[in-house]
Amino acid sequence: MALYHRNFLEMKDVTAEELRTILRAAAELKKLQKAGKPHKVLEGKALAMIFEKHSTRTRVSFETGMYQLGGHALYLSSDMIQMGRGESVEDTAKVLSRMVDCILARTNSHATITELAKYSSVPVINALSDFEHPCQILADLLTVQEEKGRLEGLKLAYIGDGNNVANSLLQGCVKAGMRIALACPEGFWPDATILKHAEKEGDVKVVGSPAEAAKDADVLYTDVWVSMGQEEETQKRAKAFAGFQINEELVKKAKPDCIVLHDLPAHYGEEITKDVAYGKQSRIFQQAENRLHGQKGLLALLLNQEFEASMRASVKN
Repeated sequence: MALYHRNFLEMKDVTAEELRTILRAAAELKKLQKAGKPHKVLEGKALAMIFEKHSTRTRVSFETGMYQLGGHALYLSSDMIQMGRGESVEDTAKVLSRMVDCILARTNSHATITELAKYSSVPVINALSDFEHPCQILADLLTVQEEKGRLEGLKLAYIGDGNNVANSLLQGCVKAGMRIALACPEGFWPDATILKHAEKEGDVKVVGSPAEAAKDADVLYTDVWVSMGQEEETQKRAKAFAGFQINEELVKKAKPDCIVLHDLPAHYGEEITKDVAYGKQSRIFQQAENRLHGQKGLLALLLNQEFEASMRASVKN
């Protein structure tokens, strides 16, 4: 099935083959960018970027990505547009999709993104919601693929909160043929429906011990204990997540050549120590850069039918 003119709201929206196509496109476009070769496959295209939440990597990567692809990105913060201040999500979607070629949204509620997609006539991208963060997983898998030369058969250990990143990561790893072990405190597991489906589709385990999850892992991954909008839970979460930290001791439990990932921003001394984040096994900043390349691959596939067809054919061959 073609990716062209599709929405990208959740990891379940793509098949394993489509995920490989996105990663192939990302790698090809990254190669061109590093070689200084033009790749303006989205010349004349416009992307509307709706932001209800603050952002560093998401905004910069999408805005820079559209520029490098020859298109244009419009940053629309919640205090700049009428959505949420009297204009409905439905009307916003119908208006924007008559003016731009794609809409992305970084929202407080996943329902906002699904409603945008329902009424938009152009592709809608989930740039982060309280339920999933699928664009992050494109960068994660691209980084692992670059470092390990493959994805299938590798083991990823996720340590910490079963949040939106964990929900997307679960599905992404299963589609990529990776094993995934999650160490999450009781009461902080990933979404039950996503977890149940992932367990049926692949090698998935949820354990209570970070050391157990990290055993023989090729990749160690963590995220903050307190995400945006959860600040009132800081003390509760600090107590619940005590011990759920990637540090030198935990790294030693994994394979000697394991790599360490974090989607950033990091709270050093909580979910990860700074010496590990800046250590020789860390690929955190390569992972951050790959937000740019992963999203460029996605945008090019959603908005350029000829490019999408060529990438799909190259994956099949």
